[in-house]
Amino acid sequence: MSQGLVGLVGAQKSEVSITILLADDSEIVRKGIRQLLTNHSEIEILAEAADFAQTIQMTNDLKPQVIVMDLYMPDETSFNPQDVKSHLNGCSELLAISLSNDEDAKALAESLGATILLDKANLADTLIPSIVKLSQKRRSAASH
Repeated sequence: MSQGLVGLVGAQKSEVSITILLADDSEIVRKGIRQLLTNHSEIEILAEAADFAQTIQMTNDLKPQVIVMDLYMPDETSFNPQDVKSHLNGCSELLAISLSNDEDAKALAESLGATILLDKANLADTLIPSIVKLSQKRRSAASH
């Protein structure tokens, strides 16, 4: 019986083309993003993190293709942006999200190595196209 389940899981995974790590300290925001992504069979959320430390650990363990990450999580001040960048960008594209898209947020997103910064208020319209764009960028880079 477990072999049938393993086969089924393997079959489902073959349809997945974009793996995501979702990082936001707000469970409500993570739940909303998860809901947005539920209807897209090509996208799989591998795990969820609630702070930078978890994000770094899960990135190293799971190697997601795209990290959707809130810029301002509780432990942000305990991490140097260059340290975070070195841990996150080795295997993943970073898509930053924030309630504030002012110059400070843009500078922080850039220092972390984010390719895209999205306003949380507009995620319903911008998140999926941005994830697809990053996935295509990643595939293009890998093929060269």
